[in-house]
Amino acid sequence: MKSRFMLPCVVLFAGTVALAQHEMQTSATQPQSNAQKSFAQLKSLAGTWRGPVTVDPPQPEVKNGEIGQISLRVTSRGNALVHEMKDPTKPDDPTKYDHPLTMFYVDNDHLTLVHYCDAGNRPRMVARTSPDGKTVEFDFLDVSGSTQFGHMQHAVFTTIDANHHIEDWTYLAPGDKPVHARMDLTRAQ
Repeated sequence: MKSRFMLPCVVLFAGTVALAQHEMQTSATQPQSNAQKSFAQLKSLAGTWRGPVTVDPPQPEVKNGEIGQISLRVTSRGNALVHEMKDPTKPDDPTKYDHPLTMFYVDNDHLTLVHYCDAGNRPRMVARTSPDGKTVEFDFLDVSGSTQFGHMQHAVFTTIDANHHIEDWTYLAPGDKPVHARMDLTRAQ
């Protein structure tokens, strides 16, 4: 009985070690693409961030200058980055309050994001990087789900330094009216 249990564990462990060794050899011998460099830049922002939010045109649900909170977390063996937005003054209950989630990942030779929006849809965007590598700009590709209440259209991440970055998000409201939100963020943790 004991040997039947041990064999699958040994096989699983050996497969994991072989995969890790293959990934180390592959990443050490191949140069990084622009998508991989941009992804590494965004992953360096992992942590909790806070800063003032400015919305143009002003919206009734957000007062310009209010503090927003962003959490970035690397997951899936470094193959994905989770980005969560929230209002730090509201209870942590995403069923009642805005709490959008965005996933970043490299798909072939493109850095891609999927934004799981509180409007009930999932826009997908593809990145392009500035020549200096400090700005990653995401252009709209397509959207799944209803756009009745609008959808996220564009995003820009600008790294100032290890403890300061700016996020610009453009939401396309019904009637194709853009709403721009800027978050000037400082590392909290």
